[in-house]
Amino acid sequence: MSRDALSRVGAVLVAYNSGAVLQTSLPPLVGLARVVVVDNASADDTVAVARAALPGVEVVENRVNLGFGNGCNCGLARLDTEFGLLVNPDAVLEPDAVRLLVEAADRYPDAAILGPALLTHEGKVELSHNLGLFEQVGNRKRADAHLVPEGDLCAGFVSGAVMLLRMSAIARFGGFDPDIFLFYEDTELCLRATRAGWSLVHVPGARVTHTGGASSRPNPRIDWLKQWHMAWSRLHVERKYHGRAAPMALPLLLRHGAKALGYGLILSRVKTRRHAARFCGTWAALRGKSACSAAVRAARVSLPVKEKEE
Repeated sequence: MSRDALSRVGAVLVAYNSGAVLQTSLPPLVGLARVVVVDNASADDTVAVARAALPGVEVVENRVNLGFGNGCNCGLARLDTEFGLLVNPDAVLEPDAVRLLVEAADRYPDAAILGPALLTHEGKVELSHNLGLFEQVGNRKRADAHLVPEGDLCAGFVSGAVMLLRMSAIARFGGFDPDIFLFYEDTELCLRATRAGWSLVHVPGARVTHTGGASSRPNPRIDWLKQWHMAWSRLHVERKYHGRAAPMALPLLLRHGAKALGYGLILSRVKTRRHAARFCGTWAALRGKSACSAAVRAARVSLPVKEKEE
């Protein structure tokens, strides 16, 4: 692997009770200019595992869980490299993935964000470059929705599971939205990048094994929070870019409320909990309630935006 490519990249991993997966996600990052693990107040051995898995890793120990986007901002603020590589704790990069992403960034200087191919442990390709959020709604039945590209392509969305960020571009339009605690923060960043005139590029030659949902140990409380924030964040992005949320929120309230009631009657605990959480998240977003607690709002991180030079 090219040492020159590695010296241009700093990596950020945001961890929350991720001790079970960091021992596999961190070693492939050896040789990068910097690797920063932002620990969001984990209750397990995340910090110890991180330090043992990659000597020299920088660990930021947050006192409160800032969420994914704010955690990324916290790590990115510490980088002084040309590129920032965001890696989920449950993602394992193949040996040449970083080099291929950097080479693609050099080929496409107008690309602010580049993403690799995401593979399951069985080798199946996950869709990580699909149409943008608003286009997805009306294209769920597209015949070509599951076609795998043979070469680089300009995308409408790049998954936040692994992203290579051109830091000079991020300085122009900013980092992740600090108001989003979890979910759709990568979608919002992609929307802001393209609206600022930058492109997004999917690089299928760079490959990553991704175990979706494995960054934290699952439990009913975590599942409730994920479903709540998924509903809240979706409406936040809708309001931010279209100036509205109610037209889609009201049908969602009815849908999730009815499903929660129906699954409750047949004693399906998991499905009842998930739809109840989405109902509550939708209702909170509709009422304008923040997704972040007071402690998170006090500690959240925004990356500064530089004014364009004349």
